[in-house]
Amino acid sequence: QVRLVESGGHLVLAGGSLRLSCAASGSIFSINAMGWSRQAPGKQREWVAAITSGGSINYADSVKGRFTISRDGAQNTVYLQMNSLKPEDTAVYYCNADATGGTFWGQGTQVTVSS
Repeated sequence: QVRLVESGGHLVLAGGSLRLSCAASGSIFSINAMGWSRQAPGKQREWVAAITSGGSINYADSVKGRFTISRDGAQNTVYLQMNSLKPEDTAVYYCNADATGGTFWGQGTQVTVSS
């Protein structure tokens, strides 16, 4: 089992920045990759970014060049630095971990971008 706790969501003006954090605990040795997804009201959950245990990184086209995913292995934490935020980035952001025992999700953190 892997437990994930997100933090950092907030209300921000368009053009602003936020950094989300996701702290992992439990069977962290079994994690192969971690990432972020988001879900806006009335829409399906959308994958945003991922980083593997080997350091490979991928982004959705909608956030490429604006968002940066990184990790602190010592703290078992993954970050999502979000710059040049747009109103369409408004969503609940979820952290996930792909581990040997399955895929685990956090409870989500709300990001609201006001125009």
